[in-house]
Amino acid sequence: MQLELTGKTALVTGGSSGIGLAIVHALASAGAQVSIIDRNEPPELDGPKRFVRADVSDRASLAAALEQCGPLDIVVANAGIARFAALTEMDDTVWRDTLAANLTGVFLTVQLTAREMKRRRSGAIVITASTNSYDGEAGLTAYNATKAGLLGILHTAANELGPFGIRVNAVCPGFIRTPLTREAFATPDVVREYFRQIPLGRGGEPEEVANAVTFLASGMASFITGAALVVDGGQMAAKFGVWNESMAQFHVDRWTLNEG
Repeated sequence: MQLELTGKTALVTGGSSGIGLAIVHALASAGAQVSIIDRNEPPELDGPKRFVRADVSDRASLAAALEQCGPLDIVVANAGIARFAALTEMDDTVWRDTLAANLTGVFLTVQLTAREMKRRRSGAIVITASTNSYDGEAGLTAYNATKAGLLGILHTAANELGPFGIRVNAVCPGFIRTPLTREAFATPDVVREYFRQIPLGRGGEPEEVANAVTFLASGMASFITGAALVVDGGQMAAKFGVWNESMAQFHVDRWTLNEG
């Protein structure tokens, strides 16, 4: 069954690259008119898409950008950053910048767009959280803290906005092929070990996250709110790892079972 968003207006923050750009394409392919808010312009703008430059962590900048987007049926709060730093070595700039982009930016996006949705008694909001909302990956204290915090926004917003017909959900991507992870995906020794922990034996593609977002934004998810949909190939379900050389082989970028 094809997801249908014809006649819907949508916004994707951080929609100029990676998972965000894949979400833009998926929503547009389903028929939505899509606006992108980002600090950087996307590589191309074709079809029913528009770009507005703004900083989502700045209330005035975001509010001005939203004025150009008009009434919205769908909002995807996706903008965020990840900067590696050891817990005991991280400086205040990394901490502040990460909280501003990942937590304040999502809060402002949800708050400002929900105000207008409440007047119309309808809307769908999807937050891009992470599997790091649940675990403590080394070197990413600030990122992990913000992604965990997004679940607090998710649950509270779903609670408060449900009576107004507004659904609020999240996706929690795992290890996805993006500009941030491109180097790791291109290093077989790295992904071989990482993918041992993933039941599907591989990393994910941005389009696979975008498909989950499109579902949550659509009428197919009409009785789903407050949910965090994990898109990780089963990694969070695998406590001790899955793949080894006695049962499988690693080819380029994935594990596959031996014949027989």
